[in-house]
Amino acid sequence: MTQATRPRLTIEEFLTYDDGTNTRYELVDGVLVEMGAESTINTLIAGFLFATFLQLGIPAYQIGFKQWIAVSDSTATARDPDLIVHSEASFAAIEGSSQAIVKAGMPNPLLVVEVVSPGKPGEDNYERDYVEKPKEYATRGIPEFWQVDPNPDRAVVIVLTLKNGAYQAREFRGSDRVVSPTFPDLKLTAEQILRAGR
Repeated sequence: MTQATRPRLTIEEFLTYDDGTNTRYELVDGVLVEMGAESTINTLIAGFLFATFLQLGIPAYQIGFKQWIAVSDSTATARDPDLIVHSEASFAAIEGSSQAIVKAGMPNPLLVVEVVSPGKPGEDNYERDYVEKPKEYATRGIPEFWQVDPNPDRAVVIVLTLKNGAYQAREFRGSDRVVSPTFPDLKLTAEQILRAGR
């Protein structure tokens, strides 16, 4: 991940930004941060979870791919999670918008899922996924946040549940059944999610 050297942008400027390339960016405190290409496992896991939530009876329109979420109203920061499960209210807030972004002040989705990028503690990817995003999503008030880490040295699904403004984390590995307070009928093991149902 590299930070592009450009002036700070507002959320509105970011949403209309086009540098003529196919580069993926997130906006962090007004600064464009290059995200690189999406890995195959990230897309497989997101697709598998999409199908799983459909089977749980979540309507397809409430499951968002490539939808931005502004995580703060005090800094211009917008994240691009791998999957969002909307509440009726958060979907209603973005329905019909020209850009799929849950802006600050809009109702929160039920769940945000991030498939963790490769990286070790101290490296940019690790710090972003394990330090920055949990703080941002908790501050935003997202009630449930999953960190799905398929990296072989970790291989874990972490379900973070918001309690009194901070996340409480529970880790699931291997044959552990993943327990979601928001989706109690979920019947998946950590391994099934990490292997995207294969």
